Amino acid sequence: RSALTDPAHQMNKKRKKKPKNKTQATITLPSWLQGTLLRNGPGIFSVGETTYSHWFDGMAIMHSFTFKDGEVTYRSKYLRGDTYQANIAAKRIVVSEMGTMAYPDPSKNFIVKAITFLNHTVPDFTDNGASNIIKYGNDYYATSETNYIRKIDPVTLETQEKVDYLKYLAVNVVTSHPHYDKEGNAFNIGTSIAEKGKTKYTLFKVPAHSKKDKKTSALKNVEVICTVPCRSLLTPSYYHSFGMTENYFIFIEQPFKLDIVKMATAYMRGVNWASCLKYHPEDNTLIHLIDRKTGKEIETKYYTGAMIVYHHVNAFEDDGHVVFDAIAYDDNSLYEMFYLNKLKEGADLKDDSYSIPTYRRFALPLHPDKGTKAGDNLVKLKYTTASAVKEKDDKLICQAEVLCQGKTEACPVDVCSDQSYAQLIGKFDTETKTMVRWSEENCLPSEPLFIPRPNGEAEDDGVVLTSVINSNQGQSGFILVLDAKTFKEVARAYVNNELHKDMHGFFIPHGN
Repeated sequence: RSALTDPAHQMNKKRKKKPKNKTQATITLPSWLQGTLLRNGPGIFSVGETTYSHWFDGMAIMHSFTFKDGEVTYRSKYLRGDTYQANIAAKRIVVSEMGTMAYPDPSKNFIVKAITFLNHTVPDFTDNGASNIIKYGNDYYATSETNYIRKIDPVTLETQEKVDYLKYLAVNVVTSHPHYDKEGNAFNIGTSIAEKGKTKYTLFKVPAHSKKDKKTSALKNVEVICTVPCRSLLTPSYYHSFGMTENYFIFIEQPFKLDIVKMATAYMRGVNWASCLKYHPEDNTLIHLIDRKTGKEIETKYYTGAMIVYHHVNAFEDDGHVVFDAIAYDDNSLYEMFYLNKLKEGADLKDDSYSIPTYRRFALPLHPDKGTKAGDNLVKLKYTTASAVKEKDDKLICQAEVLCQGKTEACPVDVCSDQSYAQLIGKFDTETKTMVRWSEENCLPSEPLFIPRPNGEAEDDGVVLTSVINSNQGQSGFILVLDAKTFKEVARAYVNNELHKDMHGFFIPHGN
């Protein structure tokens, strides 16, 4: 069945009629699959005569798929935050995004233009949270990577209050990929820019709600776990995610840096903020390992060559090592590929001008023997060729094992998708180095999400969910359910509405 509460606007702002036909499901959904999959991503790219320059900048649209007693209910709504309201009211894009600088209507007076200029010199960022859905306490938020997140109702998708991280802790930008422990505590990391003359990375914990404190925002109880000083005051590293194991956090300080001075003058120079991000291939990458219990960084310094990481895949501890997997690039061409003019030209990862993503495994020895000599490889794990070679100054130079190379990105544990146009999704076995895939002609799947079966007996005992854009004539998009072990189709439910290419999502189990 389908319950469409807010049909998606088309780019010409016309509304689609509520579908008369019910959502059709094929085969049978697992009886244990009970809950709601929330998806989030850009949905509006033009307002009036103005158009966003970058796909990531589009105004957010949220989708939900609720699985209950063998049926699926679908909803979609735009995130109606301050950015959405201001743009719609002005009938043009008036709030700048990372890849799109908004300039006032030429007919506006000097005062309006002066205020706009000041707002960009010390930028008040967008609340267009089009990247992910995160959970803090009992609350759900649409988020991007600014200091603003928007609370939403996970059932109706109604937009609720705007929340500023800066009211709770000093962070100007925050990742859209927190981690959660078994108790429901959330962990995240943000950058404090030039606060009291220092730029630093702040790891923080948002405690799970206690039964006595359900009405209070969990962010009011936020705890700073530790701060890591930035290697340079005015050029902090950009990062999209981080890693977490039972006892450690993994933070990659990579040579992909945001120039704060250039950012302050970007509006005046007629360029977007994204142009102030620069990759420095001549620099190395510093891997920080932080003890979760003490909040202190491990004394050993881990370095590797220049690379750019957007998504961590997995992390675990084994025999005195922290092992983590990530998708790495040799340059920043992935972001460049998503400018709308490039997409219209048919940009593809097959093009030699774009860096090929590689699925890399790093192994970090936790307690290097002080008696080892310079040049020794301290990694003792037999199942990986990753190395950590001791230098004369006691730092370790880490070389990754390349597990897989090619079109892999946006990877949670166990599953990967081609983030270019997502023509297929697959599950990669890190032991056998084999992959099983799902694809269908003229179908573009979203980022896959693994849902474990309650009391499952194996790590791939469950299903994988992905929403699929279907361009086959006479067919609609659908939510796809795959057996996580075999990647064979279990069921699909067709949606009588236009689905959008989205970014990330969150699954809420029934009763949570």
